[in-house]
Amino acid sequence: MSDLRVFKRYEKKYLLSKEQFSEFFTEYFDKLDPDEYPENLIQNIYYDTANFRLIRDSLDKPVYKEKLRLRCYNEIHHGEPAYLEIKKKYEGIVYKRREKIDVDKAEAFVRGEGMSPESQIGKELQYFARFYGDLRPAMYLSYYRTAWVLKDDRDLRITFDTDLTWRTSDVNLISGSYGNKLLPEGSVLMEIKCGEAYPMELVRLLEKYSIFPTSFSKYGLAYSKLLLDAAVGAAEAAMAYSKNNMVKYA
Repeated sequence: MSDLRVFKRYEKKYLLSKEQFSEFFTEYFDKLDPDEYPENLIQNIYYDTANFRLIRDSLDKPVYKEKLRLRCYNEIHHGEPAYLEIKKKYEGIVYKRREKIDVDKAEAFVRGEGMSPESQIGKELQYFARFYGDLRPAMYLSYYRTAWVLKDDRDLRITFDTDLTWRTSDVNLISGSYGNKLLPEGSVLMEIKCGEAYPMELVRLLEKYSIFPTSFSKYGLAYSKLLLDAAVGAAEAAMAYSKNNMVKYA
């Protein structure tokens, strides 16, 4: 993958049904070229505190929010490089700053161990880890992505993500993609990333197929599902306890 380490752009997300995706993509296909890296399995580890402070703060929709994640593209093995990345969002603009790092050393780096970083971005990553303290691999999240650029404006990038998968056990990149499904089968998450306004033809096509932007965080939705699963589990345990005691004292 590209070694570009700093990103600044607007990003909007759209949740598409299978039918919307097919109609939109078929009609807009002639305007697009494959991205430099057109197809990837993207795997992420999100770091957070024991009480999930980072994602809880993010879900409160503040003006400024930030996350720390380790990302790789396709399968990865011990000793291979991944990208440790701070993702920030301020007033609708997304900023990413990342550093290539040995996948086996990332967790130790986040704990503040290992060699001191020599680059500015490395120092920012280390400051982030120190500021929040006690960060740990909190969640694995992966998806299959196809990526396209607009022929007439190659700074405008459109990606389509499918098969979003998450887990909170075995949280590492080496084990590969498996776990809980985040969206219903057939759903497609589209992201449009650009530095300027959309071309009018794209705007009209989005309106034609009733495709509207949505506030969507993959990590945020997975965390919400984690809370729901915990609540359901607690309710089922309470019901089982109550039933057993009713039988006992009947």
